[in-house]
Amino acid sequence: MKTSFNKAKGIVHRAKRRTFYTKLYALCSMLCAVAVNAQIYSENDVEVCNSKFSFAVENPDLVGTEKPIGDVLAEVGKSFIGTEYIAHGIEKDGEEQLVINLTGLDCTTFLENALVFSRLIKKEKTSFDDYQDELTFIRYRDGEIDQYPSRLHYFSDWIYNNQQKGIIKDVTKEIGGQPISFNLNFMSTHAEAYKHLKENPEFIPIIEEQEKEISSRTYFFIPKEKISSVEDKIHNGDLIAFTTNVKGLDIGHVGIAVKGEDGRIHLLHAPQVGSKVHITEAPLSEYVMSVKKHSGIIVLRVLEQN
Repeated sequence: MKTSFNKAKGIVHRAKRRTFYTKLYALCSMLCAVAVNAQIYSENDVEVCNSKFSFAVENPDLVGTEKPIGDVLAEVGKSFIGTEYIAHGIEKDGEEQLVINLTGLDCTTFLENALVFSRLIKKEKTSFDDYQDELTFIRYRDGEIDQYPSRLHYFSDWIYNNQQKGIIKDVTKEIGGQPISFNLNFMSTHAEAYKHLKENPEFIPIIEEQEKEISSRTYFFIPKEKISSVEDKIHNGDLIAFTTNVKGLDIGHVGIAVKGEDGRIHLLHAPQVGSKVHITEAPLSEYVMSVKKHSGIIVLRVLEQN
């Protein structure tokens, strides 16, 4: 009887021990998952960030605080020349959070980061926390992260919201632009191509409402055939958004206007997979004419900060 009792006691003890280790394993797995999800940047990203601030200190004649912000932005943008193009570099699993990838850029993240660093340099804010705050402010609607739809996915919406924040001014109309309206539906009708929409279909109606709101606005653009006639009105460091003839989309590409040694405006951009950040050999007007899907440009001027 005593032997049977001891066996039963041993079975219970082993069962409790298995339960304990099961719970411990689950806890460790959860903590590891949190650690992985929290790792939204690497040490390399921190190093690149610090290098941009060091660049400003070492080159006050190029990016000093007294320089016009457009000129600062152009020089900061040039410091990214040679950086690899990486598609979907900020798309990560889990809840929406600020993702930083400074070692590989697409056209939008290149433009955003050049803008962020130029603003921080002008404000003499040079910590990694400052960088994260500024990038959040620019990348998200009203500067607040609230799940995937809060990111400014359509660049025309990025333009609208960052004008409201006082960061940029759309100067397209005043330099000769003509009205354009967008009929947006690409994200909602191609949800399977977007990781977070595929995994969270409840976001699709929210995106649809955003598309309707953006489509109700009137924007202005310079048709590609007329860009050469307004080139002298485009400033060094202006942001350039390329309108597209792809159905359901608004903007197909973005970059930074830079004045070349030939006195012409060229494009500084992260062009496509397999390429690196560079300045176009051809002037902007000729570059646009060479790309069939580009229908024209929107010109944005970065505003000085008070």
